[in-house]
Amino acid sequence: MRKELPQEVTGGGRASGVGARSSLLPLVTTCCARLGYGGALYRNNSVLGTDEGFVCALQKPASGCSNGFQAIDGKCEDINECIEDAELCGKHAKCINTNGSYHCECSAGFRNERGSTKFTVTEGQCTDINECADNNTTCGPHGTCRNVIGRYTCVCNAGYVSADARNDTAHCRDIDECKHKDICGEKGNCENLIGSYRCKCDAGYTNYGQERTKCLKLECDSFSADSDPGKSFEGLADMLSMMRNSCLALSNPSFSAGGKADGDALLEKLLTATDTILSPGHMETSEGVSGLLSAVEKSVLLIGPQLKGNGTKMETREAEAEITVQRGATRPTGPIHLTSEHADLNTDWTTAAGEGPYPGFALAALLSYKNLEGSVNRSFEDLKEKVKEKEKEAISFQVFSKVVSVVVSNPSTQKLHSPVNITFKHLKDIKQTPEVSYICAYWNERGVWSPDGCTQKLSNDTHTVCSCEHLSSFAVLMALYPMKTSFQLQLLTQIGLIISLVCLVLSILTFRFCRSIQGTRTTIHLHLCLCLFMADLVFLVGISRTSPEGGCKFVAAMLHFFFLGVMSWMLLEGVQLYRMVVLVFNATIRPLYLYLTGYGVPLGIVIISAIIRPGGYGTKDHCWLSLEHGLIWSFFGPVCFIIALNVFFFIVTVWKLAQKFATLNPDLSKLHKIKAFTVTAIAQMCILGLMWVFGAFLFSEGMTAVAYIFTVLNSLQGALVFIMHCVLSKQVRDEYVQFLSCVCTTEKKKYSDFSSTNPSSSQSQGSRSGQITGESQI
Repeated sequence: MRKELPQEVTGGGRASGVGARSSLLPLVTTCCARLGYGGALYRNNSVLGTDEGFVCALQKPASGCSNGFQAIDGKCEDINECIEDAELCGKHAKCINTNGSYHCECSAGFRNERGSTKFTVTEGQCTDINECADNNTTCGPHGTCRNVIGRYTCVCNAGYVSADARNDTAHCRDIDECKHKDICGEKGNCENLIGSYRCKCDAGYTNYGQERTKCLKLECDSFSADSDPGKSFEGLADMLSMMRNSCLALSNPSFSAGGKADGDALLEKLLTATDTILSPGHMETSEGVSGLLSAVEKSVLLIGPQLKGNGTKMETREAEAEITVQRGATRPTGPIHLTSEHADLNTDWTTAAGEGPYPGFALAALLSYKNLEGSVNRSFEDLKEKVKEKEKEAISFQVFSKVVSVVVSNPSTQKLHSPVNITFKHLKDIKQTPEVSYICAYWNERGVWSPDGCTQKLSNDTHTVCSCEHLSSFAVLMALYPMKTSFQLQLLTQIGLIISLVCLVLSILTFRFCRSIQGTRTTIHLHLCLCLFMADLVFLVGISRTSPEGGCKFVAAMLHFFFLGVMSWMLLEGVQLYRMVVLVFNATIRPLYLYLTGYGVPLGIVIISAIIRPGGYGTKDHCWLSLEHGLIWSFFGPVCFIIALNVFFFIVTVWKLAQKFATLNPDLSKLHKIKAFTVTAIAQMCILGLMWVFGAFLFSEGMTAVAYIFTVLNSLQGALVFIMHCVLSKQVRDEYVQFLSCVCTTEKKKYSDFSSTNPSSSQSQGSRSGQITGESQI
């Protein structure tokens, strides 16, 4: 309750105005000081300002009670200032009422910023005490002090625990970790240290140099060089021996045969040994490949925990490895992403660590072999069992990526809780088509490729993503299905070849029975047409008849012989033209030489090819030369040589013709005939040569357009020979007209017989005979 100043203090009344307040201030201050309250002036419980209504805190009321008291029923009772204003001392202080007054005391963890422990609101306020800054030994030598508002807590260092679990400010004491059963594993001996512990492993066990890790048993005998793969490959035996010595040195400190090497040095030695094994070339057996892959995977599991850093990447000439390791008391979590030049791995630490006993570390590794695909480009039996029965012989497989191995510390990798994703880069950029598909496969324990547990997640021209539910060595395989010939192409081939055969029959009959054109050149054309006729006929009837195998080989050999015969007779035509221009007086070639070159050379090539590569005649798709092992060059080699030689002969022929046309007295009639012969020969060579340019790619995958072009050109051959050498020849046309006249008109035939008896007729016939004789010499 507020008490008014007595009149003797106030001067008998209220002053007004600034001047009155100024004159009153010293008087009131003196009054308060005299009363023993520090002379503080208040108005409405606030420090005095310049407002009106001055009062003295705890002033003595007019009732006669002292300041801090109030009259109740004629008695002076103490005023409890702490009740009247609960926030009088602030948040972190408590208000204590006294008789006729009060004071403030700071709560625990706080102190008055002015130092006094008992004070009023005008004498200070409470602030937090930073126990951690004032005394850095608050929590003792093994704890860390953490200040909070009004208090502090002690956080014990690793290896220590609070001495009083109910008091978070208690000092820290050492934890005896050795009290925990099996903390060092079955064959580990625990030794407690101040703030820590260490495990000492029995012989045959190790914690990979990590003293606070369980001791694990090492199977050093799994690196025995006396195993079957080790005996078969000297380099592999050396690798296994090296890793066995390292394993023994790790599990038994007294063993010194191999010396103790750090993880990085061991990894380098392992990759160098892999280079030694793979550098000589392809491994010939599946057992050798399986032995190498298994040895490298087991070695990485031994080396990984010994690596110094959490991530290690190393590359040599034949292999590339990236290994990541996480160590700690608890299992690691989070994603894992490992990369190499040819593959990427995406998995997680839960998969890498597994769900079994945790040894204190987890590792994951991606190994990439740069040239191993050539050694494993076989053993596709499991894949063929998955396809339809009728496609088993037709379908083919090939490894279409680098071989990679995925290794994790999880001992149970046959059925992962979540699949791992591996992204492979293709060896070539080829798009998936109905004839080409990509398969994710792994190299199983039997040494064959198997697709079990692996699926294709995504694929494009350059990469394939595989998702696998187990771990091993993986690769992408390309499956080549038989190219299904369209009905249109089959129909075009049959119609074109039938037309070609009809034209070739007409050409053969013309060259054989037309007397006016008989000579060396006609003989060459006759046998060229015979070879081409037989080649087209065999092609039409037998190119796709792959069963029985012996019949298919015979068809392939016949095609080889007759197509080479066509090219040989075309070469003889070039030689004949050259002789006609250059050797004017000796243009003919003896028939024996013609037959030896036209038929003997092709026959010799076919016989030699059959002896060297008997399995190269006939494939599973077509009765033609195999594209593997280079046998196809027994055909394309001679073809290229003949075309190049003919080009030379034609260049010389054209050059000589140009010279002869430029002479003073050229034999124009003869030169024009040679010119026509040359033009037709060059056109013929272009058609045949161009056809086999496309024929080189005829039986490759995805060459539908090439197949159409080859079919058209192949069909044009017979028609071209007939048109150029028969239809465009005036002598042959005259023979045709005469023949047709004899067949169609009997009377005209009689008239022709009668007319042949008159002199003019005889004379013209004689002159024509002379012309024929001259031309037959050509």
